[in-house]
Order: sequence, then structure tokens, then C-alpha cells
Amino acid sequence: MSEQRLESRTVFQGKLLHVKSDTVRLMNGHQTTREYIVHPGASMIIAMPDERTLLLERQYRYPLDRHFIELPAGKIDPGEDPLETAKRELIEECGYTAERWRHLTTLHPGIGYSNERIELYLAQGLTDVGRKLDDDEFLDVMQVPVLEAVTWIRDGRITEAKAVMGLLWAEKLVRGEW
Repeated sequence: MSEQRLESRTVFQGKLLHVKSDTVRLMNGHQTTREYIVHPGASMIIAMPDERTLLLERQYRYPLDRHFIELPAGKIDPGEDPLETAKRELIEECGYTAERWRHLTTLHPGIGYSNERIELYLAQGLTDVGRKLDDDEFLDVMQVPVLEAVTWIRDGRITEAKAVMGLLWAEKLVRGEW
């Protein structure tokens, strides 16, 4: 069962987001409109300086006018391999390279309104090489025990969805369950 695109138009084309409005034929033959955001995708990193600790970032997010605690992540540039994105972002935002990389999963955080995908990677064997933040990036990096970070989800200190997903994955790794 699927829907057939009959017409597609761009509603907004921005620097990051592309908003589309499509006319589609439903499975029952009726037509309707589907509005959605085209996103370039992102890579997110569970970066572990040791077996029980990971790197988190505290960053201001304009739409909600507050700071959030997140895992390192960044958008995939056109033609860029998602692993290369992860490696680039780990250096830029946190100042580390990693000896070992492992792809964990692909996440789809907003399936009702976006085609965004987030490639989740585990980075281990970290070496500090110094941060290279973009001119418009301002963030603090923290080393936090994984199990403590998970309690921050329960306590409402971490509410950003992709960080919640990544931290729950990291908890399974630390506990040896995955």
C-alpha cells in the first residue's frame, strides 16, 4: 500500500530546509495534500573517551530559546559520506578523532513531516586534536558517565529527541546488552 505523487511544488527553499507540498492519490482513489520537509540527513555520534563515559554538548537552540544537552551531530553535506560527516563533526564540535568507528543504526526522527534520517555511530579510542567550531557555533562539551546521562533523561534535563534515542542506545552498549 502506498500513495502516488501527482504533483509536487516547493513552498520554501532555505539554507537548510526545503518545504514541499505534494498532491497525492490515496489507496482509495481520493486525492489529498502531503506537506513535508526535505532534509539533507545528519550523522550523530556516541563518542566514548572510555568504556563508561561519553561526550555531550550544551548548545543554545533558537526555536525554543533555550540551551539543550545533545550528542555531537551535524548535517550531511551534499555528496558526503555519512561516516565522513561524523568524523568531521566530532573534530569540529568536540575536538576529537577516533581510532574505531562503528555504524549502529539509522534513525528517522520525524516521519510524519520530514524525510530526515540520522546515521548513528559509535566512536572509540578518542584523541584530543582541538576543536574547530564553525563561526556560528557556540557550545560547551562535557564528559559524562553514560548511566548518569540516562538519569538526565528521566529528570527532564535532556529532552532533545535524538539525544534521548542515542543515550538509550549507549546505555544498552555500556550494560553489554547490545
